[in-house]
Amino acid sequence: MIVEEIMKTELTTLRKHHTIEEACRLMEEKRIRHLPIVDEDNQLVGLVTDRDIRDAMPSRYLCNPDQEVLNHTLETLMTTDLITCHPLDFVEEIAALFYEHSIGCLPIVKEHKLVGIVTETDLLHTLIALTGAHQPGSQIEVKVPNKGGMLNQVASIISARKANISSVLVYPYEKDEQYKILVFRVQTMNPISMIEDLKKAGFHVLWPNLPGVSS
Repeated sequence: MIVEEIMKTELTTLRKHHTIEEACRLMEEKRIRHLPIVDEDNQLVGLVTDRDIRDAMPSRYLCNPDQEVLNHTLETLMTTDLITCHPLDFVEEIAALFYEHSIGCLPIVKEHKLVGIVTETDLLHTLIALTGAHQPGSQIEVKVPNKGGMLNQVASIISARKANISSVLVYPYEKDEQYKILVFRVQTMNPISMIEDLKKAGFHVLWPNLPGVSS
């Protein structure tokens, strides 16, 4: 999946000469936490977040009009050293940027123009959609040797029960690098028959570990 499939394109922006008061009122009105700052050519020049505004305020009242600091321009507050990405970048790659740099949003730039934004919430919604966690079903976790062909073997056993596989995740087994964990999201509320088949085939099912089902 690429970034342009999940990015928001209806953007709320301001210029660097706008005031902090204008920014915080706009953010409250639009219920947003990240505000890109652009120039007259729609080129990204900075970013202001709700945390930036809170940190700049001398009290806990975000939009108290008596506060002199509200008259300061966004140029005095905005972050200019920004991490950006392109609409054709992969979602997995930008997820790594969120994790590595502890950022809350990522402006999307094409030909030096701001064309979109992706937030932590966008990534979370994407993960839920990709894993099928929002749909009824069951999760099956299987520990397998860390070698080729394992995914196909386990998937074939599940498919033999005419079950629809919504998603598959693969991650390392932390206790032993010679193994990996396969996580299947299956569109059935009763996975007992599949678990029995997997165990009969010699696979180690980690979840669900059902009482009465032989190991």
